[in-house]
Amino acid sequence: MLVTVPSFAKLNLDLRVLHRRGDNFHELRSIFQTISLKDSLRIEFDFAKRSQIELSSSIDIADNLVVRAAKLLLEEIKVKAWVRFSLTKNIPMGAGLGGGSSNAAAVLLALPALAGKRVPMPELIRLAETLGSDVPFFLYGGTALGIGRGTELYPLPDLPAYHVLVVSTGVHVSTVLAYHALNRDVTNALTSPASSPILREFQTISWNLARGRLEQLPLKNDFEAVVFQQHPNLAAVVRKLRRAGAATAMMTGSGSATFGVFKSLAEVRAASQQFPEGQAFRVRFVKRAQYRQHWIRALGPAAEKSCFA
Repeated sequence: MLVTVPSFAKLNLDLRVLHRRGDNFHELRSIFQTISLKDSLRIEFDFAKRSQIELSSSIDIADNLVVRAAKLLLEEIKVKAWVRFSLTKNIPMGAGLGGGSSNAAAVLLALPALAGKRVPMPELIRLAETLGSDVPFFLYGGTALGIGRGTELYPLPDLPAYHVLVVSTGVHVSTVLAYHALNRDVTNALTSPASSPILREFQTISWNLARGRLEQLPLKNDFEAVVFQQHPNLAAVVRKLRRAGAATAMMTGSGSATFGVFKSLAEVRAASQQFPEGQAFRVRFVKRAQYRQHWIRALGPAAEKSCFA
């Protein structure tokens, strides 16, 4: 069997970092949003006497989650197969856009369908969590609330298909150093909203996200405070987006990509001309139903055995 499936990027529309948990991960609160920027994953699949997984990629990636996800999935469904992946990368790497996590989720969504083995979503989520904190979100898409490590997900009402400009300058931001600089390493019980302005503000955003425009909400990424100190040029990009007319402009994840939400396609096009070629990406928000339809079309007849059926 041969299919070509999409692997969409994401933005963090809001990201709050609380205390360090007992498992050494930080307690997070985030609002995830899929966007139309995507990689393309071509998959050739056939049953075999022993499993063999091959990968070719437009970019050399030392620790590619595609292969790890494939091995994990084939072991889970107890199938031996020859699988060849051809990955075309469009999502900038290490930019907080979730490209690697999305690639892994694409494998988890596609391989069971190609093997004719329907895997329940709770089992896919369990596998996804072992591959990375962002991977479970890409099993769903759309707009979602993430808590804990970001792996505990709840659907939020879909947002309009806003016009967005994503800017990736290629600056490398160390996530480990960013967490360390935030200095929230005290292990504690879950902070009560009554005593936490971070949680109170996040609750306000979550309740009002679907009722008001993004620029009317106090959206925030806690990592900006420390990352912009280390990389002032990223703060300059956010200011440039705002001067270009972005109603909302901020960083996604722990960086280094930033994004601006504009009122029209014309504004996005004009703003994109202010950045070097290859750094700016004109995108739209992708709703959960659209995400699902993209996958059903890509899988074709195999979709009948997928988690989307």
